[in-house]
Amino acid sequence: MNKKNNLTLTNKQNGNLAFKIYNLENNHSLDHIQRLNYYSIIWIKKGRGRVKADFSEYKFEDNTMFSFSPYQPFMVEEEGGLQGVVINFHPDFFCIHKHHRDVACEGVLFNNIYNPPVTVVDLVTQSKFEVVIDQIIDELQNPALAQYELLISYLKIFLITASRLKAAQQSFVSADDQKNDHPQVLQKLMDYINNHYKTKHSASEYADMLAISQKALAKLTKTYFNKTLTDLIAERIVIEAKRELYLTGKTVKEIAYELGYDDEYYFSRFFKKNADVSPQLYRETVGFDRASVS
Repeated sequence: MNKKNNLTLTNKQNGNLAFKIYNLENNHSLDHIQRLNYYSIIWIKKGRGRVKADFSEYKFEDNTMFSFSPYQPFMVEEEGGLQGVVINFHPDFFCIHKHHRDVACEGVLFNNIYNPPVTVVDLVTQSKFEVVIDQIIDELQNPALAQYELLISYLKIFLITASRLKAAQQSFVSADDQKNDHPQVLQKLMDYINNHYKTKHSASEYADMLAISQKALAKLTKTYFNKTLTDLIAERIVIEAKRELYLTGKTVKEIAYELGYDDEYYFSRFFKKNADVSPQLYRETVGFDRASVS
């Protein structure tokens, strides 16, 4: 436990942050670009402003929650007062990639390239969050036997609750979007990217598969996802590369080859451009699951 802040748990092996929870208030520390090597959940209880993430910008009001993956750039710009809670946790403390079946937040809260990292927190969920947060704070302030295990259990409850809420909101939006033909084309695009991102890396290949002009497809992706098609493809590749870097002991060269890159150095430059960190540094700072490596 970090003596300077009893709401921060550190990794005993390397001294780095493992888990942290703190109040977000005026004069907060997130008013400049953040590139953190751990997951961040930011629940804005009261306040309004804008959050910049990746290449997009999102407005927020009371009871808005944002969720960010390691090295995903973001910053919070408030308009007036601000109150909230921030939860940070390192993949070595709890890995989303490894436990995606347990909490179902992979592709919902985190690493969803098609939907913004925003969740509106309703009254029922507010109460649930408050209960879990109180339990987390109590455990951090009064550590006892099996503290890590209990904190992970509380974190799982929080993530599952948030994932259910976000999934329900996404389902509502999807049902509303089915009134026109465009989302059907985009659903096919999403399926094609998920199935072919290892072998097809260019926007023109996906436009050909959909029998639509590249210009028209680019307009659709920008309108509905606020991203270019090239960005979507690149983000999907990087998400898989991050999984491989964390979950396996494969070399960067092996990972590059599996993702369709014959040139390891070209792939490393591509990864660094999109993740703002080299594959090797990502592995060193985010870590990798050595227990699963034979």
